[in-house]
Amino acid sequence: QVQLGESGGGSVQVGGSLKLACRASGNTDRSFCLAWFRQAPGNEREGVALTDADDYVNYADSVKGRFTISKDNAKNTLYLEMNNLKPEDTAMYYCAAKAEVPGRACSYTGSYYSWGQGTQVTVSS
Repeated sequence: QVQLGESGGGSVQVGGSLKLACRASGNTDRSFCLAWFRQAPGNEREGVALTDADDYVNYADSVKGRFTISKDNAKNTLYLEMNNLKPEDTAMYYCAAKAEVPGRACSYTGSYYSWGQGTQVTVSS
């Protein structure tokens, strides 16, 4: 089991940047699918970005070219660099993890069993 905790959210103006961090603790000695999700008021939760043990990455079309997901394995920390932020990026951001299945690409669906508590990102114009 792995425990996750997000940090780095805040309030910025349109065009600004934030870097979110998700620190993992517990049993991290395995291969995981790691993902960032977000949920805005009145909206469905959506996948934002994901990565795996081999640094495969995927981004939602809405953030492609603006957000970058990365990780520091030595620090057990997942990051989300967010640039050129837009009002529609305003949401609670969550990191999540699930065991990676060998030979199967990570996706936003399936049993993400470890979740952080979320960090708020607010983008104002």
